[in-house]
Formats: sequence, structure tokens, C-alpha cells
Amino acid sequence: MSLKIIVLAKQVPDTRNVGKDAMKADGTVNRAALPAIFNPEDLNALEQALRLKDTYPGTTVTILTMGPGRAAEVIREGLYRGADEGFLLTDRAFAGADTLATSYAISMAIRKIKDYDLIICGRQAIDGDTAQVGPQVAEKLGISQITYAEEIRKVEEGVITVKRRLERGIEVVAGKLPIVVTVNSSAPDCRPRNARFIQKYKHAKTVTEKQTAVADYTELFNIRPYLNLEEWSVADVNADVKACGLSGSPTKVKKIESVIFQAKESKSIAPTDDEMDALMKELIANHTIG
Repeated sequence: MSLKIIVLAKQVPDTRNVGKDAMKADGTVNRAALPAIFNPEDLNALEQALRLKDTYPGTTVTILTMGPGRAAEVIREGLYRGADEGFLLTDRAFAGADTLATSYAISMAIRKIKDYDLIICGRQAIDGDTAQVGPQVAEKLGISQITYAEEIRKVEEGVITVKRRLERGIEVVAGKLPIVVTVNSSAPDCRPRNARFIQKYKHAKTVTEKQTAVADYTELFNIRPYLNLEEWSVADVNADVKACGLSGSPTKVKKIESVIFQAKESKSIAPTDDEMDALMKELIANHTIG
């Protein structure tokens, strides 16, 4: 048995380095002002897909991402780890999308891909923390979903078995393919880059990247078609432009700020029983504890 797996991945701004220029005047994230990284939980999702590929010969893993031209780096990172191909949804009309517009665009791209058994993505992205896109994609495609996955245990006769990690414990559930699975950060970390895959895909580029590249690898792209990363626009996926980007986003970001907690005052005590007893009584009295 082989599977056709789509991994939804996102290039996100590193929210550990949010500064004063992190937000534009229209309320959208100024991604150019922040370092870009592979969304952490999407890496957990990729590892689950690659483990299925290891288990079931003939399985293919496709990376699907949406973003500006530089988001193609996410596809290359996936290829370096063992994915087979990738598609970049990029168009100015996609800019400023909230979860509703994002899930719509992604669902239209998946409809264009057509042939799939399993869609895997991270539970949420660190730039929004909404955990909405995966479930919304499932709803728009009209297929089942399993959330909070920690381990995909097996796939047999069109049924997937998944261990979920919840707040108060774990549970094992099953669902019929095709299905969307969202993966927690508690799932195993993604494997590192493979040196052989880096050598194979290091020149993989989208059309836009080829046009701005200094070196000319035209002949190489003709000889090795797997180096050609596809870009899809709104028109390519037959999407309604009014449902994409800012125009299709009812949610607006009002403000972004970096909150740093600082102690206003401190108190030093001696390591004696009397001092510790006095501190405990003080903390109880002002309801810090108790």
C-alpha cells in the first residue's frame, strides 16, 4: 500500500524577535522586518509524513505552502528532509489573509492537486496561534479531521489510527481516508536535513527565483525537471479573488506588541527558617499564594 500525502507548511516570522517594525499600518505582519523560519509544528507534521513514507513503499510527500516568493525556502527545507515535491501559492491577492481566506486558498490548491489520501499540518502557526486553518481546510474540502495528533500509528485498508495528546491525557482514534490530521509540538521532532537531498535539490527554484538569480542554470533545469518548483496564482487554482487576502478576511489585527515581563521590585532573605517563615506569611497575607 502506498499513500499520497500533502503536508501544509508555513514560513512564519520568528516571534521571538518582535520589534517596533513588526506591524504595518494596515494591521498585517511586516514579514520583511522579521527573520523567517519553518513553522515548528509543521516540522512535526512533516516528520509524521516522512515516517509513513518510510513505512509504506511508494508513498509520496508533497509540500504545499502559501506566501511571498521567499516562502519557497520552506519547500526546499522539506525536500532536504525527504519530501518529493512542492507547490508555492503566491500572488499579491493572497496578501493579508486571515485563517478564513488562507484555508480557502489552500483548499482550492488541494482541489487542483486532486489526488491525495492524507493532509497533514501543524496544529497551529506561531504567528497567529489560532489552530483554525487545518480544521477549516477539512471543512472546505468536506472531509474528516483528527486534531492534536501526537503519533500516526498505522494506515490499513483506508483507515488511519492516530494517538492524540489532550490536556487531560491521551486517546487513540481512527478515521477513514481522505482525512486532515493536525499535529502537536509533543510529536517527535523532524529529522535533520539529508546531505544527499541537499545536493540534489539545492538549485531547486520557482519561476520568480530563476528570473532574479545571478547564475544561469537554465540547462540544468531542463535536464532535471524536479528542480522546477511550481508557483500557483489565484487564477491557477481557480479561486475567487474576493475570497482571498484582505478582501476575504473578516478578521483584522488591531495591534502587535512584544510583552517583556520585568520585576518591579525584589527582596532578599537569609536562608534561615525564621526568614522563610516570615516570607511565607507575607505571601499568604497579600494573596500571592493561598
